[in-house]
Amino acid sequence: MKGTIMKLQAMTPQEVKNSEIYKEWGLTEKEYTAIETGLGRLPNYTETGIFSGMWSEHCSYKTSKVILRHFHTEGEQVLQGPGEGAGIVDIGDNQGIVFKMESHNSPSAVEPYQGAATGVGGVVRDIFSMGATPIALVDSLRFGDITRERTKYTVSEAVAGIADYGNQLGIPTIAGEVKFDPTYNANPLVNAMCVGLVNHDGIFNGIATGSGNPIIYAGSTTGRDGINGASFSSREFGDDNQDQGSAVQAGDPYKEKRLIDAFIEMFETFKESVLGVQDMGAAGLVSSSSEMASKSGTGLSLDMDKVPAREKEMTAYELLLSESQERMLLCVKKGSEDDIIALFHRYGLEAAVIGEVINEPNYRVFQQGECVVDVPVDLLADGAPANVVPSKKPQRLLEKPENETYMPTVTTVTETVTKLLVSPDLADKSTLYSQFDFMAKNNTVVGPGSDAGILRIKGTDKAVALTADGNSRYVYLDPYKGGQIAVSESARNIVASGGLPLAVTDCLNFGNINDPEVFYELQESSKGISDACKLLNTPVISGNVSLNNANPSGSIYPTPILGMVGLIEKTAQILTQKFNAVGDMIYLIGETGDDYSGSVIQKLQNERIFGTINFDSQAEKENQNFVFQANKKELLETAHDLSEGGLLIGLLQKAFGTKIGFDVEVNLTDAQLFSETQSRFVVTVHKEQQAKFGAFVHEMNLNTRVIAIGKTTGGGTSSIKTLESTTELNQIELEEKWKQALPQALVRTYN
Repeated sequence: MKGTIMKLQAMTPQEVKNSEIYKEWGLTEKEYTAIETGLGRLPNYTETGIFSGMWSEHCSYKTSKVILRHFHTEGEQVLQGPGEGAGIVDIGDNQGIVFKMESHNSPSAVEPYQGAATGVGGVVRDIFSMGATPIALVDSLRFGDITRERTKYTVSEAVAGIADYGNQLGIPTIAGEVKFDPTYNANPLVNAMCVGLVNHDGIFNGIATGSGNPIIYAGSTTGRDGINGASFSSREFGDDNQDQGSAVQAGDPYKEKRLIDAFIEMFETFKESVLGVQDMGAAGLVSSSSEMASKSGTGLSLDMDKVPAREKEMTAYELLLSESQERMLLCVKKGSEDDIIALFHRYGLEAAVIGEVINEPNYRVFQQGECVVDVPVDLLADGAPANVVPSKKPQRLLEKPENETYMPTVTTVTETVTKLLVSPDLADKSTLYSQFDFMAKNNTVVGPGSDAGILRIKGTDKAVALTADGNSRYVYLDPYKGGQIAVSESARNIVASGGLPLAVTDCLNFGNINDPEVFYELQESSKGISDACKLLNTPVISGNVSLNNANPSGSIYPTPILGMVGLIEKTAQILTQKFNAVGDMIYLIGETGDDYSGSVIQKLQNERIFGTINFDSQAEKENQNFVFQANKKELLETAHDLSEGGLLIGLLQKAFGTKIGFDVEVNLTDAQLFSETQSRFVVTVHKEQQAKFGAFVHEMNLNTRVIAIGKTTGGGTSSIKTLESTTELNQIELEEKWKQALPQALVRTYN
């Protein structure tokens, strides 16, 4: 680039101000004025651009941070809480589990394949930037009306993007969930979680310390893809940006695999020389570099002429804000840079010293010998003014009649359960997750399709259980209780797998955050999440906020997704969902009421969801503790938490995929078979353990909440008797319909 004539600034500072181009980049007039005041002068074109990226909602959390700081984040198991690339929990033996969830919603709406693929790539880099080896992936996906051709296309491309990227990295995708609703027609949600394993003494942070220490760029070259993608992802999705393919990055999983391997070797070989590491994610180079300096109380001097670029005459604006994939930034001890760069070159990766740490708390950028950026680093990285939005209870909640209830119509149990089983939310998802290599690395014990994925920790008798969950319909009807339920459902998944819930990562997906009603949803659901995390001792240790998932027709349902990790101390304590023996006793844990508000059956039988959400947090804690302790005493054979669809759906989910049925009698109405009362499990107990199990129920004082409802049977039929009917179910026929429903629904029509 040296020796060429290139215009370093596209506009003069005065032209930037007069044209108000900063508004196109997402800055408000108030924010632009704050920058001008903070600098004591007009910002130039490049400076304005990097502030727009760093002060975007996606990077600064300027609207949500007032809420996030109240999350429950502490616990003796926490090794690293919020504020770094990922959180870490202790699992004993000097080992920690590193995990984080990220969203890639707007890019996936525009280019589903690359949007989803690069979402995986980005969160994987968050994990190995902490010094960890990535060991598993989990995903949570929301798509629109499944009858729409665009939805079918988005599902196909997004799932393929996740599968191709993860499979080529050799990281198993072992758990996840997929839901459908028209509220996501224009705004699909792609949330990806990555989990890694690290030794306590091998943890690294994103810092840049020591004046004169070099800053190394490593990985792929920088192109013009994804420039200012953080600002793009922070905006409402509408006609003016729905075709912004240039804001979506392209990924290269083969390069990322080499990057992972290079970093693992670097951490082992140059452990004492590496001072800090950070992924170049949202807002690219400017974000990673300024945050590393700001956290350390230092400054940086960077030379854009030394940044490995794949296109000619890229300006500092482009180089700093590009979100090209597979790139990392390091701060290393002076004198070690040549050896570390040589290591990356051996892996066929770009690597170069692009700057150094300075004592002054400034962020300085040079190009062709000219200083093109000179701003206070803290102002850039952490100076975004809070976006104060008033909180207003949604009108739908103010107008909700106190006595508004819903009772589903159950003509016959067989007809109703068939309709639920073939609905997009409950239909078998194996046609999607079969694309994932969930056995990569050969440590998977339980893969997709169960309550939680389970991974053994090599060299130990331990395992970890992983899940992601959330029910937006509950949050829509009651943001606070919906937030509580999101955490509790995730914890229930872990407990039903034999694990002790340890901590959560969240992805808070909400609509137009400048709408006071949406802000209320975020505020109240976050309170619910925090209170449930405190009650269940599962602190929030990392996460992501994705706001403005909206379009001209409205906002999405409020959709907080909770990713959770649990510890299974001995692999013998692993519980599976499926029935595994004939003649076992079946027990229902938890009381069943008439809870249909926001349920699958209400969604199917009505054009709207409505009503009151019931939730007893104390019963939730007690029921979870009972299942965990009963399993620890080796009293349980299998377990499954009851959630969407209710009891009969849960029983069939335990039976499908086996040659085992059930003979059950319950003191419930036909409709209550489909009630979604919270805090419930179905477990099986071997007949030889019945007496001990009964004694333990009495010891825990849960006689009214633990009820024997039947036993497992052989053959291809199951039966269930209620207060109103006795139904024989053709299990083989139901399972076939359940399996075929989603593949048939996703068949695309080409004109």
